[in-house]
Amino acid sequence: MNSVQTRSAERALSGGTWLIVCGAMLYSILTVTPLMAAHTAEEWDWTAPILPLVVDAAVVIVVKLDDVLARLGGHGGRWPMVLRWMTGLMTLALNTADSALKKDLVGVAVHSVAPLLLIVTAETSLAYRRAIAAAVAAQEAEQRTERERQEQAARERAERARAEAREEREHAAMLAREQREHEAALAREQAEREERVRREEREREAARETAARQERERREREREQREQERERTEREAAERREQERQQRAERERREQAEREERAERERAALLALGPAAEKFPEDRARKVVLAAFTAGLPVRQAAELCGWSVGWISARYQEIRDAGHSTSAVRGPVLEGVA
Repeated sequence: MNSVQTRSAERALSGGTWLIVCGAMLYSILTVTPLMAAHTAEEWDWTAPILPLVVDAAVVIVVKLDDVLARLGGHGGRWPMVLRWMTGLMTLALNTADSALKKDLVGVAVHSVAPLLLIVTAETSLAYRRAIAAAVAAQEAEQRTERERQEQAARERAERARAEAREEREHAAMLAREQREHEAALAREQAEREERVRREEREREAARETAARQERERREREREQREQERERTEREAAERREQERQQRAERERREQAEREERAERERAALLALGPAAEKFPEDRARKVVLAAFTAGLPVRQAAELCGWSVGWISARYQEIRDAGHSTSAVRGPVLEGVA
């Protein structure tokens, strides 16, 4: 296969991959947007297409960077693979969630076609690109070997031509010696001088070629050493950055866990006070109601905790629902206010 055919195959692979990716993105957005709208507050319905668009944007990034790395013969490591599979599985889950919730197996199968095709296409196109890159490298190496063989054959032909020319001169000198000894002697001396000059010239040329080759080898070694040093430095810097990022993430997770644990303890302490002996002030009663709502307690039990009427508690519960609060969203802020 020549370079034109290879480029044609790469264009076909790239075009097909992007066609499948774009089709899957459009299908995913049209399928997931109604699901997101159904599970989003009415005033935020306009944000429904954002999540499928973000997930599909990650798919585009993975496909494009895998294409570039495959062309360069590089390998991104395990994180690009994790991102490919994570975005693919997210797309699959989002597309089939609505049908799965409705227990519609046919719908699950139909809506899983595009995500599964996207996952397999991403992995297959990456394998194809790597295989094409390896084949192109092998083809270039074969062509380079063939050029070197042709150059060697040309040098051998030139050497044979020089040898034949030298033999003809020697034969002519021998004939001249037979005809005229004096002229033959002069011819031998002249031939010897010429041969000596050529030999010295060849020796000088060989010495120059040896020196040039040694200089090239020295520069190549120095270049490789610099390249290895640069790669080592970049690798160490990347490792340091990764360690710092992991340390920051771990510290943030610990702080988040501590905040949540502290909020949970405060909520438990508030709800553990038991039935109120007398009617709480309204500010404190509202805090108790919000904590009870967060814990999922019934209206009657919340009324016992703060000493207010069931009707008043029901009205406060409705206000919390109207404000768009949920159990997970109000857990931390409520308890901090109570404390």
